[in-house]
Amino acid sequence: MPATETLERFIARVEQNDHAGAVEEFYLPDASLQENQSAPRIGRDTQIKRERDLLTKARTISSHCVRPVFISGDRVVIRWQFRFDWLDGTATQMEEIAYQRWEGERIAAETFFYDPAQRVPIS
Repeated sequence: MPATETLERFIARVEQNDHAGAVEEFYLPDASLQENQSAPRIGRDTQIKRERDLLTKARTISSHCVRPVFISGDRVVIRWQFRFDWLDGTATQMEEIAYQRWEGERIAAETFFYDPAQRVPIS
């Protein structure tokens, strides 16, 4: 189970839009990340690269944790709201639930639940 201070540092890092840094600092090297029912992506380094690649396509990003955050033992549930303003002038607004399994102070597994229709950019 993560310490409250660790979880708050994680949330702050994401809200600072340092998604790759949050993955690097708070995920285990062999962490599993899954979106909805897609196949999981395995490995922190794979996810860091994915986050960095995404950031190169965005002009600005806004990340917000909608509280409360739910903690039960080694499980954490966070509701996130994101806005991506893309270099092509479109934007994407997304809301998702992240369901995490922590091992001590690091995330071992995370599944994101969201409506895929939100991924379609709006003008």
